[in-house]
Amino acid sequence: MFSKSRINEPGPKAGEPEKGKLPEAAYPRPGSDSPIPAAPKAKPPASMLSSDLVVTGNLKTSGDIQVEGTIDGDIQAHLLTVGESATVRGEVVADDVVINGRVIGRVRGLKVRLTSTARVEGDIIHKTIAIESGAHFEGSVQRQDDPLNSGQRSGTAKPAHVLGESSRTTGTMAEGAAPKT
Repeated sequence: MFSKSRINEPGPKAGEPEKGKLPEAAYPRPGSDSPIPAAPKAKPPASMLSSDLVVTGNLKTSGDIQVEGTIDGDIQAHLLTVGESATVRGEVVADDVVINGRVIGRVRGLKVRLTSTARVEGDIIHKTIAIESGAHFEGSVQRQDDPLNSGQRSGTAKPAHVLGESSRTTGTMAEGAAPKT
């Protein structure tokens, strides 16, 4: 007798793909060699070392580390963030290095950033560097195309041009001052 019209029913309209379903091109056809596309891998969260933690020894990861405690040893990571209350005594090697606290030792990174609360005592080898006003730095700054490769050294270290208490490369960055590399 009567049939129900599909015009006013919820769902996809003519020519629209259904929600929640992949287009037919995403499914492999029988007999084809095309694999099913893999879901993108989720990036693991950063490992956080709390402020009450003291580590004696080296840390190495391909992931990210956020240090809030004290590390007596070398650190190698993808992204290293040194918190304001943190202290690292050793060499730091990472693609990205953000220093808010204290580092005593060499810093090597593709991108190195010293925030206004940073205190670094050691040489910095970098591809790009940013030093905020108020950061304390004592050491030399050297630019390299591949700073993560410790065996390769191109040229000699250039001292940072900063304002300080003595004739050494020591002091606090003045407003608008930037090291020349």
